[in-house]
Amino acid sequence: MAQKGNENFSVALRVLPARQRSHLLAIYGFARLVDDIGDELVGNRLAALDWLEAELRRARSATATHPVMRNLTGLLNDLEISDEPFLALIEANRRDQCKNRYQSQAELAEYCMLSANPVGWLVLAVFGVATPDRIALSDAVCTGLQIIEHLQDLGEDYTQKQRIYMPADEMVRFGVAEADLSAERASPQLCQLVAHQVSAARGLVNRGKLLVGSLNGWVKVAVAGYVAGGLAALDAISVGQNDVLSKLRSPARIRIVIYMVGLLMPPSLSRWVRR
Repeated sequence: MAQKGNENFSVALRVLPARQRSHLLAIYGFARLVDDIGDELVGNRLAALDWLEAELRRARSATATHPVMRNLTGLLNDLEISDEPFLALIEANRRDQCKNRYQSQAELAEYCMLSANPVGWLVLAVFGVATPDRIALSDAVCTGLQIIEHLQDLGEDYTQKQRIYMPADEMVRFGVAEADLSAERASPQLCQLVAHQVSAARGLVNRGKLLVGSLNGWVKVAVAGYVAGGLAALDAISVGQNDVLSKLRSPARIRIVIYMVGLLMPPSLSRWVRR
């Protein structure tokens, strides 16, 4: 999730105060490192993930050896954050080493609880605004963003990593075979399945409107950036007729800006503009 979240991350970071920006960069650095180990490392990835878990413990005592993990020490000392979200991200990458197919959307949602939702928990914690209601909304948004990443990387994940982050039961329902994922262009059946996934993801990311509405100050701007980036990415997939194989469907910057303005605008003014 970290790599595809770079666009959203840059939108949010540009306007944030130094303290929050530093903490978010530390979180992003960790998420990127654990993903790189789980996806790119040549060698024993499970052993490397075990090493990273040990580095997390060392980061709490300011004895970590990797620069990314040393950057976490300030965040861990400054905020009351448990190891749970970091360990969940590590566990998601452990799972990637032994599980490459998912039978249902429920199974994928369970995976997203490890691979994506912890990032939302950390962002809310950085700003001191984590509550049960906000965490629930954040989980929906992060799961939606993870679905978007899976759609954008559908062909690459299959051909290069032999992974399919698409529910097997839905592939059967829409008449999509695994071999269809390696084609140069998406088949009509695959486009229909992607459209179905886009609709599901949009419903989840739209929960972010309630989350943004519950926030104030810089965290409102930061979360609006994530939500806007996700909605713009879904627009890009839809504009491309849901063919995610022939071309990377990246969000247009102007669409991100438009969504951010709508999310940050007071409700009364937003209703006036829509007229």
